[in-house]
Amino acid sequence: MISELNIAMFNYINHFAGTNPILDYAAIIAAKYMPIIFILWVVYLWFKNKYQNTALYCFYASILGLSFNFIIGSFYYHPRPFMLHLGKLLVLHSSDSSFPSDHTTFMLSIAFTLIYFRKTRTSGLILFVLGFLGGFARVFVGIHFPFDIIGSAVVAIFSSFIIYSLRTRLKPLNNLFISLYSSLIRR
Repeated sequence: MISELNIAMFNYINHFAGTNPILDYAAIIAAKYMPIIFILWVVYLWFKNKYQNTALYCFYASILGLSFNFIIGSFYYHPRPFMLHLGKLLVLHSSDSSFPSDHTTFMLSIAFTLIYFRKTRTSGLILFVLGFLGGFARVFVGIHFPFDIIGSAVVAIFSSFIIYSLRTRLKPLNNLFISLYSSLIRR
């Protein structure tokens, strides 16, 4: 039942692939390159000195989320749509497990971490929308199922919540990184 729903949702989203070259191009760009926006935003936060801690929390949450994905992928294998000869494939991809999406976990881990902090909540919400669109684009281009994206959101919520909960304990590590960075740029 769940698998049938996942396939039906995939087929509905992916059936638009190949119908409009502009839409295809936009989806390909979003599916491949959306994480760059997130990286650039975290780098921007780092260089706005008062947000260095938040930038580090985003880094930790994304690493933790990707680590959870690795563990999940080690125990649970789910083929990608093209491996089951479903839909139209617009982007070539390796034949590894599709669940959960690493790209989406990365993006949403950063977005959810920013949402937890009042001063970065607006940018977090904007990045959440972009992360969701990036995940949706990965379904559109034929390399993920919708439940891969939903699973990524769950992993991202969990990993960002863990980091947010541990922020006080992570502060000494942050201070070390910030101190090392400060000493490097003074030279």
